[in-house]
Amino acid sequence: MAEKEQQQAYPLADGYTRSDAEAATANSKELRRQKRKKWLLYGIAFVIFQTAIIVLFSLTIMKVKTPKFRIRPFAYNTLMTGPGVPEFNVNMNVQFGVKNTNFGPYKYDSTTVYFYYDDIQVGSAVIPKSKASFLSTKKFAVPVNLTSANVSSASNLANDLSKGILPLTIKSTLSGKVELMLIFKKKKMVDLSCAMDVTTSNREIQNVNCQ
Repeated sequence: MAEKEQQQAYPLADGYTRSDAEAATANSKELRRQKRKKWLLYGIAFVIFQTAIIVLFSLTIMKVKTPKFRIRPFAYNTLMTGPGVPEFNVNMNVQFGVKNTNFGPYKYDSTTVYFYYDDIQVGSAVIPKSKASFLSTKKFAVPVNLTSANVSSASNLANDLSKGILPLTIKSTLSGKVELMLIFKKKKMVDLSCAMDVTTSNREIQNVNCQ
């Protein structure tokens, strides 16, 4: 009788052993599944983060903006007008500014700025080759002589000089490249189109308006 009871006990113990092994296997599989799910979520989050960084980088740092080429207000030293004759001869150091809002330098070539009175060229100035550093404004002065030698006597010069105001327009084009991360280069041409008044009384440049 005791032997029969012992024989019946062994199958029961074997059943418990198998049940524990199956439970341990199931727990191990569940842990592995949770780990894979966690790493998958980490991978998706990393991809989303990298994509956001690339998009932000492209919309800010890598976006190339057109620099601005402007004339800055200034005073001048010499203005001569002919007595009884509508004419002028002006020597001045014209103040320019090249504003670069990019995350890389803007290197531009030499160019010429032309000055007009009543659509007639009265002078010019050479802008030397240089560069505007990133997120900065390159400020410089260029000497120029303006003369009315080519202005017709039928113009409004006599009337303008009597008012003490000499209206001028200035035009030029700056050509150069914006460099990003010392690798990428983007050509950018900047037009200068400004109007200003040269006052004969206080020798100042007023009403500077650039488009």
